[in-house]
Amino acid sequence: MTKKHANSRISRTLFIVTCVAPAVLLFTVFMVYPALSVFRMSLYKWGGYSDTKAFVGLGNFKLLLSDERFIRSVQNSILLITLVTLVTIAMALIMAAVLSQDSIKGKGFFRVIFYIPNILSVVVISAIFSAIYDPTRGLLTVITSLFTDDPVLWLGDRRLAIYSIGIAMVWQAVGYYMVMYMAGMSSVPSSLYEASSIEGAGKIRQFFSVTLPLIWENIRTTLTFFIISNINISFLIVRALTGGGPDGATHVFLSYMYDQAYTNSSYGYGMAIGVFAFIFSFGLSLIISSVTKREIATV
Repeated sequence: MTKKHANSRISRTLFIVTCVAPAVLLFTVFMVYPALSVFRMSLYKWGGYSDTKAFVGLGNFKLLLSDERFIRSVQNSILLITLVTLVTIAMALIMAAVLSQDSIKGKGFFRVIFYIPNILSVVVISAIFSAIYDPTRGLLTVITSLFTDDPVLWLGDRRLAIYSIGIAMVWQAVGYYMVMYMAGMSSVPSSLYEASSIEGAGKIRQFFSVTLPLIWENIRTTLTFFIISNINISFLIVRALTGGGPDGATHVFLSYMYDQAYTNSSYGYGMAIGVFAFIFSFGLSLIISSVTKREIATV
């Protein structure tokens, strides 16, 4: 290697390092260090505002096993992850398939209308559904009053509150994933649909035999992404709509962690919940990625 080539290689390496270093530094400072701090603080009993810290090792994690409210938050999180994911992905696929038809007019208009909830802030979404769920003059109250005289407490009933939150989450997310699936469906060659029509396949058969296999990687990616974002969005909507009530019935991982760490002054215990949520979400992502892995369909 000549001296000129060596200098050129060194210059190229320095340029790459200069470009990448700021991003690596920011990621380390704002992502890696806080994450490691959470793991470290989960091993202490600390109120968060005092100088007194007591090392308890895995003591905080042992408390999780006997904490009924934490167990309820786990159940709620799993319920929302399962139901909201299945309903959202299914509705998004159906809506995308319908709006991808050439016979549908105004597809651009419907894309915008259905996408709007995704760009609204959680505060706005919570305000909308607070009005819808209002037990005196909300939209659902007016509808249910046609069938019963007893008002339905959508956010005040322990049995209904978590499902009411799930409805808000579906409404917020379905348009975004519909647009993503429509983009994937638009890349499917029309010749495949024509060939399947000649073979006698109807629209439903074409959807399952042609469309789904060819956009499977898109579905697989969005499924993993949605499950992770579900954990974050559920926390925001729970905080804004119910605050975890009634009587802790709607707490999820992160809302219960927040209450323990910043309301009940059990910072170490709250961080233990955060570590559990991280391990749970990471493990679930690996499982979903493994289960949905398949040979990529090509055309």
